[in-house]
This record gives sequence, C-alpha cells and structure tokens, in this order.
Amino acid sequence: MKKLLLPALLLLSQLSYAQKQEISGKLVDARTRIAIQGATVELLDKSATDISDEQGVFSIKSNVGPNQIVKITAFGYERLQINAADLAKGQLFLLEPTALQLQDVVIAGYAGNPYKAISETDIRMRGVSNSQEVLRLVPGLFIGQHQGGGKAEQIFLRGFDNDHGTDISLQVDGMPINMVSHAHGQGYSDSHFIIPETIGNTTFKKGSADAEKGNLVTSGFAEFHTLNALDKNTFRVEAGQFNTYRALGMLNLLGKDALEHNHSWYAAGEYRYSDSYFEHSQRFKRANFFTKYHGKISDNSTLSASASTFYSDWKASGQIPDYAVNDGTIGFFGALDPNEGGVTSRSNLNAILLTTTPGNNLVKNQLFYTRYALDLHTNFTFFLEDPVNGDEIRQREGRDLFGYHGSYTQDDYFGKLKLTSQLGLDVRLDATQNSELSHTRNNNILLDAIKLGDITELNSGVFLSETLRFNEKFSLNAGLRFDQFYYRYYNKLDEDPTLTGAGAYKAQNNIFSPKFSFYYQPTVSTQFYVTAGKGFHSNDTRAVVAAEGLKTLPAAYTTDLGTVLKISDKLLFNAAIWQIRLDNEYVYSGDGGTLEFSGKTQRLGFDFSARYQPVPAIYLDADLNYAHGRSVDDPEGENYIPLAPVWSSSAGITYMNKSGFNGSLRYRYLGDRPANEDYSLRADGYFITDLVLNYTTKRYEVGVTVNNLFDVRWKETQFETLTKLRNRDAVNSIAFTPGTKFAALAHFSLFF
Repeated sequence: MKKLLLPALLLLSQLSYAQKQEISGKLVDARTRIAIQGATVELLDKSATDISDEQGVFSIKSNVGPNQIVKITAFGYERLQINAADLAKGQLFLLEPTALQLQDVVIAGYAGNPYKAISETDIRMRGVSNSQEVLRLVPGLFIGQHQGGGKAEQIFLRGFDNDHGTDISLQVDGMPINMVSHAHGQGYSDSHFIIPETIGNTTFKKGSADAEKGNLVTSGFAEFHTLNALDKNTFRVEAGQFNTYRALGMLNLLGKDALEHNHSWYAAGEYRYSDSYFEHSQRFKRANFFTKYHGKISDNSTLSASASTFYSDWKASGQIPDYAVNDGTIGFFGALDPNEGGVTSRSNLNAILLTTTPGNNLVKNQLFYTRYALDLHTNFTFFLEDPVNGDEIRQREGRDLFGYHGSYTQDDYFGKLKLTSQLGLDVRLDATQNSELSHTRNNNILLDAIKLGDITELNSGVFLSETLRFNEKFSLNAGLRFDQFYYRYYNKLDEDPTLTGAGAYKAQNNIFSPKFSFYYQPTVSTQFYVTAGKGFHSNDTRAVVAAEGLKTLPAAYTTDLGTVLKISDKLLFNAAIWQIRLDNEYVYSGDGGTLEFSGKTQRLGFDFSARYQPVPAIYLDADLNYAHGRSVDDPEGENYIPLAPVWSSSAGITYMNKSGFNGSLRYRYLGDRPANEDYSLRADGYFITDLVLNYTTKRYEVGVTVNNLFDVRWKETQFETLTKLRNRDAVNSIAFTPGTKFAALAHFSLFF
C-alpha cells in the first residue's frame, strides 16, 4: 500500500500544479515609469497570450507546467523571458528601451485591430516632421490644403473625398477633433492645435467594425495619443524659404524623482510664421501651447490631465480657375481675391482616469471640454452672384463642446474560452453661438445675411463589444452600438433659404450599428481576418431640422477581408480587399446655406502595405491603394463620384541613427480622378518627393527638411466650379490651389 501511495501523491501534486493558474503583472518603461500598452505577453509554447492594456496590465489564465517560460515582447523595448514559477501575481516589470526593430512586432490573433503592427512602427520609425505629417501616418490617407495652412485639410481615404472630415473620425487622447454642424462643413477637423512632437503613437482602423467608435466613422478613424512623459527637454528653431520660421520648446516640469514615483508633468509650446510660396503674402501665424500631467494617484488608478490652447490667423490666395492661369490673367501662384483668409482658435481641457480592479478589469472615465472659434473669409465664384461687389462669403461661429466617455472592460474564462466584454457610454454636447453665413465685402462689410443662428446638438451613445477567444488561432468579436441625436436650431433671420422664418426648430433621430469581426491565425506569422460593420455620419443640424422627417442619418455598410503576414523578422505585409455602401443622405452646404442631395454610392478597393527593415539602421515602407467608386442610381458614364481618389501610393526609406547622420526620402502619389459626375473634368494627379536630413548627437541636432524636392508644379486641391471674373462670361472649369514649390527648412534642436 505504501508503495502505491507515494507515486499517487506525486501524480496528484503534478496535476494540481498544471491546473489553470493566473499569471498577471504590469509593464512600465524603466526610464519614465509610464505604463506600456500593447505589449505581447505569451507562454513560450504559444498556448496562451495576452496584450497589455492602457494601464500596462496583463493577465493570463492557463495550464502552466513547472518549466513554462513567459515571454514579454514590446516594440522599442528589450525582450524578457521569465520562468512562470518565479512570477508573483501582479508583479511589476520594468522594460528597458532599446533600438527599434521590426522583429519585435508580434502578430497577435485577437479579434482586434489588424493595423496595430503598422501603426506602432511607423510613427516611431519614420517620425513626424510637420503638422501635416500627423494625418499622413494613416496608410492610404491623403490630405490637401487650400487656405495656406490656416483651414483644416481636405481628407481623402478609401475612395472618399471626406471634405474636411465628414466620413472619418479623428481624435486626440480620446477627445474629438471633428466639429459637427460646423460653419464651414460637417465634421470639420482642424488638427493644427496638435504639436507634432508631442505625439507618442497612433491608432487607426479602416471601415466601421469597431463598436466603440460612433459618429463619422465611415471610411475609418484615427486617434493620436500624446506622450505621457518626456525623455528629455527640447528647444528647437527652424528657418527657411518664404520667410518661414518656427520655434518649439518642450520642458519637463517635474524632476527625475517624480518620475521614479510615477508622476510626470511637461509643457510644450510652438510659434510659426510664414509668408508662404504664393505671390500674395499669407502672413500666416500660429501659436500653440500644451501641457500634460500623468501620474499614479493610488495603487490601482492613473490620472492623465491636459490643457492646450491654439491661435492662428492668415491671408489666403484661395482657389483659382484654370482658365485664368491659362490666358495669363494671373500666375500659377497668384490670387484673384487677396482678401481671403481667417482667424481661428481652440482651447481644450481633458482628463482621463484609469482604474484597474482587483480582478484586473479596467474602468475608464474621461471628461473633456473645448472652446472653439472660427472667422473664415472665402470667395469661390468671384463675380458670379454679385457683379459689382463680388461673391465673398463669411463663415463664423463660436462653440462650446462638452463630452464624456466611459467604459468597463472585463475578462472571463470558461474552460479554454476567454471572453472579453466591454461596455461603454459616450455623451457629446455641441453648442454654437451665432453660426453665420454672410455675403460680405472686404471681410467685415455685411451685404447680405444668409444664415444666422445658434445650434445645439446632443449625441449620446452606448455600446457593447464581446470578444470570444476560442484558442490561440480563432477569435471573433460581435458588437452593437446605439446612438441617439437631439437637434435644436434657433434661427435669427426672418428670411432663410431652407426655413420658414425666425424661431426654434427641433428634430431627433437614432441608429443601431451592429459590428462583427473574425480572426484566424494559423501560424505565429500569419493572420487572416474578416470585419463587417454598420457605420454612419450625422448631418448638419440645419439640414436635419429642414428635412422634415426625411432620412437624415444615413448608414454606411463596410466589409474587409484581409491578412497580416510577417514573412520574416524583417518583413511585414498587410493587405485587404474592401467594400463600402453608403445610403442616401441630405447634406448641408456650409458655403451656400442650402441642402444638397447625394444618392446611394458603392466603393470597392484594395489596400496593400509593406514594411521592411533589412538592417537595423534602414526602414522601408510602402503603401498602395485602389478604390472604384460609383453612384448606384445614376446611369453609366454619369455615375462617377467627384474627387473620389482612385489610385494612390506613398513610400519612403528612413535611415535611423541615434548618433550621426540620419534622414528619410519619401514620395506620395495621387492619380488622376474625376472632378464631376460624367468625368468631363479631371482633377490632375501628382507625384511629390520630400527629403529630411539630420545630424544628431546626444546634446543637439541640426538638419534640413525639403518639401517638393524636384520642384514639381502641382495642384494640391481641385474642384469643379462655375466662376465669373469681372466683366467676363461665366465658365465652368477646374478651380485649384497650387501645391508648394521647392521649400527648404533648416532646423537646430538642443536636448537637455
């Protein structure tokens, strides 16, 4: 009996040890003590994996044998391998920063974001040299500026001319950049209040398969995350052609001792001036200030609080018609109405509280507030409507934006199944004062009031997202979102082009948005995915209250079929074929104060991205995108979608060297595309090359940035426009804003 008892006890001991155990901990940067989000924590035999959350927390429940090894991989940090038997529950791991290597990017089979691998590499490998590069970090996204840098950029993505943000959601630190029911256009997204050097990483996703994202997510969304701490202080000055100057300062406000105790606070400020490359001086000025505190306020809670303010004013050359350049009336960089321009400002307060519960669940609470103003002067048609005074218009508004975002994320295990549940609530209130559209002369002389009123728009949304992980190869996500809108417009004009008189007009509508994603990972280097979702964009309050019950919350249905392949430690691919179907919609034209109807549309296309790091110092990236978009209800040949991009591509080579010479050479290509429904007018494509060259040491950096290296003459934005010059006949043609000439900008940075 005794001979049998000893082996039985040993066997029982082994079985109990191998039963499901929890391995949990928190990952932080060894230098800044900031939590590391998105790191991959896995058992070496690939039987279990987790991704660290916003608090840097991970948790694995699995059958752990006596010699099981836990492997921790985070991009930009040294890899870590530890015997599971040596780990304490909730252990703190300090990861040492190291050289950026594509080999550290892990393809995880979660039903999450297939663009994670690319988004976490690009900004840190390529860097950001100016504010426009912030948006270009999204593969396939192109931008165009047609007010000399003062207005929000025009955005193109997946066959959409998003105007200034109608069909793409943009956020920074969870706070919306888009402005709904804006004086100039729905979803207007002026991101110039972001200081590019403060951006730490980006998150983006194409399509509308994410339950957490609501309004304006049609072609996709992008979110920028600012640094939680500075690794050094920086002072930078820039000077270049066309009287272009910039000064930047970034300063830690707390010492190293504070970092050791998980507290950081820094401030950043910039000032920029440029006359620009046009014949008429732009006199462009921009001032930015940003400050952020990030700290551990209890054992389980972290607070991030930031404040920023931004101001800009400029004169603009605006859009000019082709025929006026061709017949010599003006030069390619000339202007027909040099009174165009504007003034804008934005101030923000943002606070995010993250709390990890004893069960390693995550609670997120966020409050934000924005005060915004715009006074914009443009003249698109010159003397078409008013042969005497001209057609100058003024678009003006003041705005208060209040918002809340909250979510609760929980992991549960059912045998080998892992279920991640996320429940969330969003509330956003926009209140404008004196949203104005007027016909003016010399900016401030009122000739005719077209629109004037106060807008109140409330959007509240709830969402539920359930991610079921069957094993390390299969996972799926199902989500549901509900959004409710309330609109109120107080019209201050007795005569209005779309309303019956002065007074208050109200409306409401709502929409359910189901989402689904399926991920299959047959090997550690291969992932396939299918995503599908219903998205939408709201329409301007002034359009909704005037539509009298017509459908004003059109749905968009998106589907992606894609793959992520890591052919080797040095080579990464992402490819997808996709389709987007958009319902009928009524759109308010901020430039005319009228309603415009757009019918059903369908877009099909593919995206391809490649990242290659042949040696540690060289990083190559390439993106190729195609979109075929058509109006569904219009006859063949008259069903083109104006300005919808067809072929686009960007690529670059970056030489990375922390000490000595470094730099990059990049191109961006946008192909010809239809400017109107029958393609009788064409928006010309372009191929532009940019160069960055630096010499960097531990204490300073000197360098030069060259835009349009080969001095190509190109049109940055183009529109079909019926225009009339003084004492001449009206002509329907392309009106355009010229892109930059060869422009060199030198810089010097001091690190301390």
